[in-house]
Amino acid sequence: MSSYSYRIIFFVSLLIGSISKLLAQPYSIVLGRPTEQSITISALLDLPADVYFKYGMQPGFYTDSTIVYSTLPSEPLEADLVSLVPDSRYFYQMCYRFQSTTGYTLSPEYTFHTQRSVGSSFTFTIEADEHLYDKKGIPSMYRVTLGNEALDQPDFMLSLGDIWGDDHDPDSMSSYVMDTLHRYYRPFLGSICHSIPFYACLGNHEGENDYYLAQTPPNNLAAWGTQARKKYFPNPSPSNFYSGNTTVEPFGIGTPENYYAWTWGNALFVVLDVYRDQCDTSAKPQKWSWSLGQPQYDWLKAVLDTSASQYKFVFAHHINGQGRGGITNAVEFEWGGYNSNHTTYDFPNERPGWAAPIHQLFVNAGVNVFFQGHDHLFAHETLDGVTYQEVPMPSDSTYEIGMLANADAYTSDTIGGTGHIRVNVTPQCVTVDFVRAYLPVDTVGGLHQNREIGFSYTLGSCATNDISVNDAANLYRLYPVPASDRLHVISPPGKSIKEARIFNAMGQCVVVSESTLLNVAELKNGMYFLLIDSSDMHTAKKFIVQH
Repeated sequence: MSSYSYRIIFFVSLLIGSISKLLAQPYSIVLGRPTEQSITISALLDLPADVYFKYGMQPGFYTDSTIVYSTLPSEPLEADLVSLVPDSRYFYQMCYRFQSTTGYTLSPEYTFHTQRSVGSSFTFTIEADEHLYDKKGIPSMYRVTLGNEALDQPDFMLSLGDIWGDDHDPDSMSSYVMDTLHRYYRPFLGSICHSIPFYACLGNHEGENDYYLAQTPPNNLAAWGTQARKKYFPNPSPSNFYSGNTTVEPFGIGTPENYYAWTWGNALFVVLDVYRDQCDTSAKPQKWSWSLGQPQYDWLKAVLDTSASQYKFVFAHHINGQGRGGITNAVEFEWGGYNSNHTTYDFPNERPGWAAPIHQLFVNAGVNVFFQGHDHLFAHETLDGVTYQEVPMPSDSTYEIGMLANADAYTSDTIGGTGHIRVNVTPQCVTVDFVRAYLPVDTVGGLHQNREIGFSYTLGSCATNDISVNDAANLYRLYPVPASDRLHVISPPGKSIKEARIFNAMGQCVVVSESTLLNVAELKNGMYFLLIDSSDMHTAKKFIVQH
């Protein structure tokens, strides 16, 4: 084991020490896999214990209970509550008795909600890139964000990867280190996920990819990481409620629970794994060497094609490969079909027999928002009516890691800060808020307040609709395409252009104008993005310059 691995273990040991001082309970509970009639409770206790759960539909009044489970400190138990009433709020308590005691101790009362019916309103939250394992993420800052998410009372929360890592020293990792990294993340989630089901999306630093899976199996970073993740965090596996990866992997892994989809209320949720299942040909695949993998691609297309949901949300750690940015990547290689010169459309040659690039699948199916992490900042872009939403870090006490490193990879609406994304879904519209988090010391001057809204937009017909991303995006028309000397922008009725900016493939702004007639005569041949700012919306359109 390398000195780096020892440092990781030392760090998480200090981490759990600080968490233990914060939490009075000698356990952590993480909910997962909620359905219309069931939910999984994963409970990890500090000492050997007997445990059972009682639950019901009224506070303090429990009509049902589970069997009594016997647990060990290193082995979380999973209790499935079944035969629940759909679209209902439940309340429950954990009853536990350590071996050295005689009577049962009762936990506080916790709660959860079963699947919402069509036409219901609900809230969910998203975070990404916690990075507690490499000290980019600060525990005290992360606890503030978690507290903010709890105040939103979401039906569930998602993390978009780089949660527990760590692939920085893959050759010297061990099963013990990977188990330790996953286990010591539990108290953080346990502070709120006793009442907020948790969904995990895999990031690049989890190391669960094809490249590492092939290294001396089963003794490798990816296999150990998968085993530890499944042990401590109950992610969905294919069932009557969840669609997902049905592949059964060897070495005791079973179904990897790495990509999956479900419906909740009026919305479809699709979580992708962009690093596993025929995805990676190297540790850091780029360009056409990256792939979602045909099994996952076929599954994604089928899920989107057969969904009748009003809203559609897709989640992944990042678009193709491990580059930076949003819509500038969305047009390239497998995701959009064009080569890096943005003029050659080579998808049919590179992916023979595939129906369309992934971005086009989104457009065809009416995907509303694609949420991604990886770049550690807030960024909001739209392309062909699809919103590309970069999710900020929840644990950056400098508030600027992502802005300083990656803001130039985006074309619009980049904002520094730390926090989470809150999404409120109603039958009329969707509201997406960037809820900022601040340490108490950073609010003393009054310039910022914890839970202030850093950015907000809506999709649909909200009464207070200030940025209508999806409704008008496809109504802007450009001609001629390809453009040679002039590019004309035709606005939809009632919309006026405040400013139009053209960005090249590198994300550099090359033209700024307040006119609907743009001069592109001096631009080189290639693909460009036109960002249109009107009085109440931002949208982006791609076009080609060809002299």
